[in-house]
Amino acid sequence: MKRKNLSIFLLLLFSFSHIFESCKSTEVETSTTTSGGSTSTGSTTSNSSTITTTLSTTATTTTCNSTGVAQIVCLAEAFKSTLSSTQLATTQLTYSKTNAQKWSNLPAGMSARIGINLGSLSDTQLAAFRNLMVAVLSLNTTNEGYDEMIGNLVADDYLNTIGGGSDYGAGNYYISFLGTPSTSSLWAILFTGHHYTQPFTFNGGANTGVTPAFRGTEPQAAVTAANRTYQAFEQERVAFAAMLTGLSTAEQTTAKLSGSYNDLVLGPGQDGKFPATKSGLQVGNLSSDKQALVLSAIKLYVNDLDANLAASILTKYTSELANTYISYSGTTAMASQGDYVRVDGPSVWIEFSYQGGVIIKNTPHSHSVWRDHTSDYGGN
Repeated sequence: MKRKNLSIFLLLLFSFSHIFESCKSTEVETSTTTSGGSTSTGSTTSNSSTITTTLSTTATTTTCNSTGVAQIVCLAEAFKSTLSSTQLATTQLTYSKTNAQKWSNLPAGMSARIGINLGSLSDTQLAAFRNLMVAVLSLNTTNEGYDEMIGNLVADDYLNTIGGGSDYGAGNYYISFLGTPSTSSLWAILFTGHHYTQPFTFNGGANTGVTPAFRGTEPQAAVTAANRTYQAFEQERVAFAAMLTGLSTAEQTTAKLSGSYNDLVLGPGQDGKFPATKSGLQVGNLSSDKQALVLSAIKLYVNDLDANLAASILTKYTSELANTYISYSGTTAMASQGDYVRVDGPSVWIEFSYQGGVIIKNTPHSHSVWRDHTSDYGGN
């Protein structure tokens, strides 16, 4: 009897050891990394989905040799040409403000999107989608532009694997065309999913708006997939911390908001509700080096775009910098739940909120929105 009990004990011990080993592969590492004087949690590991593997190849293989909006139209039509008639009917929609407003920071299973989801696309269709996004987003900067988009998809894949379930993952992001792609008429690209929304509005052969754009990520920590590490929205957090900690005590007092903020003020569904009065510290009253820190934070949003799309926007925001205001709530480190920062100019509006985790409990993650007082939805 004793020998039988010992055998059972050893069998159970062997089984538990294998369960323990299998759990370790998705654990968040307990080490921390320091950047810009701010501390963030360490890295996680995610199995890269076939979607993100396909999209991580940025080489274009199209015959769209035109430039500017004409090239974007060509690439949009090239993507459409890969779709079945049923898929095209889902993707090509009429332009309306109602359609343009169908975005959210929530997963698509919790807040319905329009368009076609990446999970329903073949590799050929994904490659055509990739070619389009490569044309409208910046390339070759780690965790910014197109790379930031991929990092967001990878983070959502990770949430899927650790208990988030089918609502999470790269397959749940949607692309639609509102209006027929054209170099003369009104139309828009809308790409939206959990923690990522980026619209591009065009009219008369020109880009007329790239907001409202939502950014965020859970986990905030780095995520590794296919031997590549992403930390999609950490540089923005670090830039805002540098901007705020660079202020004098008196400047921080002026910039500090009286209330607390658990989320964004002008997030999804809050279109056009800009405060009538600006709060905080006027950037024009700061020294040139401190003004440069404000502009550096703004650039991390604008420079997500292709350089041709970003240039005129950045010129406008730079010219208005002196009349832009910065404010915050919580701490200046932007590293604790409840930390919040705002940039409010004549045109630019950016909010960053550090809030509690949803899938990864007790671990803060970022929400952020970039809006424009005059050109949200292309001014329509």
